[in-house]
Amino acid sequence: MKIALVTNDGETISQHFGRSRYYKIYTVADKKVANTEMRERGTGHFAQQPQPVHDEPHTDPMGRHGYGAAAGSRHGMMAAEISDCDILIAGGMGSGAYESFKAAGLEVILTDYDSIEEAVTGYIEGKIKNLYEERTD
Repeated sequence: MKIALVTNDGETISQHFGRSRYYKIYTVADKKVANTEMRERGTGHFAQQPQPVHDEPHTDPMGRHGYGAAAGSRHGMMAAEISDCDILIAGGMGSGAYESFKAAGLEVILTDYDSIEEAVTGYIEGKIKNLYEERTD
């Protein structure tokens, strides 16, 4: 199993998915960490490539963030970057991104853990809670 966590420093979980620079990927086998790697994100607010301007409405009728054709396309590119992963853990994200990642087959967990190590341990031990209601906009 592979767990992707969003981060800017490799130690703490980014509180906003779209503003994270990296994924820290943990490969877990037999409830133990077998490998870790850092991947630079190619999409999102800090990506090295030019990003489309938010020139279309990107909220749904209920005012939730991360909807519309352009947002869906960006979310698809983000999910492709971690297509070999099973779980995505972040501090928070727009509900459109959350739904897009789930549709791409990822288990998405939004958490109040700050430490990447503690979040991974919490997941392995079955103690981490998904705070979706509190952590999406």
